[in-house]
Amino acid sequence: MTKNYFILSIIIVAAGIFSFQNSGNEKIEKYLKKNGHKYPNGIGIGSVAGAPGESNCTSCHSGSTQSGASINTLTLLSGTTPVTFYTPGSTYNVGLTMTPNPTRRGFQAVAMNSSNAVVGTLTALVGARIVSNRAMHSSTADAAWTWKWTAPSTDVGNVTFYVATMKGGGSSNQTGDVVYLSQHVIGSAASISEEIIDKYNFSAGYSATDNSVLMNFNSLVQGDMYFNLIDLSGRSVFTYSMGQSVVGKNSEKIVLPEDLKNGMYVVNMFVNNNAMEKKIIIQK
Repeated sequence: MTKNYFILSIIIVAAGIFSFQNSGNEKIEKYLKKNGHKYPNGIGIGSVAGAPGESNCTSCHSGSTQSGASINTLTLLSGTTPVTFYTPGSTYNVGLTMTPNPTRRGFQAVAMNSSNAVVGTLTALVGARIVSNRAMHSSTADAAWTWKWTAPSTDVGNVTFYVATMKGGGSSNQTGDVVYLSQHVIGSAASISEEIIDKYNFSAGYSATDNSVLMNFNSLVQGDMYFNLIDLSGRSVFTYSMGQSVVGKNSEKIVLPEDLKNGMYVVNMFVNNNAMEKKIIIQK
């Protein structure tokens, strides 16, 4: 009988401790929800960047998910120069901003190859911290975030930065929060295709006579044209806004700066968001 009373006493004490712990956790949870972001310094666990097979910020927040294509701006910088290609082993600054700029905000970002494996190495800079090779906010008050990305040492093809940003709704239970998902593809300078994109029949050639690039292409829409010349380290060396294309065949000539050095470059031509590319050799 004494033994039975002893076991019953242990059970009662254990239940009381467990109840106290649960009560404490609930109080902490309620305090966090009442006084601000549930993870004001970025979630320390989990994969919530919206990458393939992963969750996003709605795993904790009760708001909706929307496209962040026009909201999230991610820029890869070589020094202070924006680039659209990476060189294996090189280190770049990555900048992320949201438009418009909400009062409370957060994010998580990860870089993956086409096999959905995390690639490269991240290092924290302004407003960001790194957990499990993922970048995330270090404060909900920051208006922009920057970190470093060191590209993998070998060519892994295109790399996609998956980004989930969160606009706080201001309520105590995260109601009204909005999560914006976006993808940002960075090409490899070591694997730039020589092929013309067939649907545009795009061609580009350099003329030493007047130091110009002549481009011919087909366009299915009337849209804004944008020219970007990139060297093989991935640096953008010359950009130019060209006005609007016409529907059908287009022929455009761009005169290049005189101080461009001889060598191989990549012509990026955009009509709206439709991209075309071609390698050229500048030989003056």
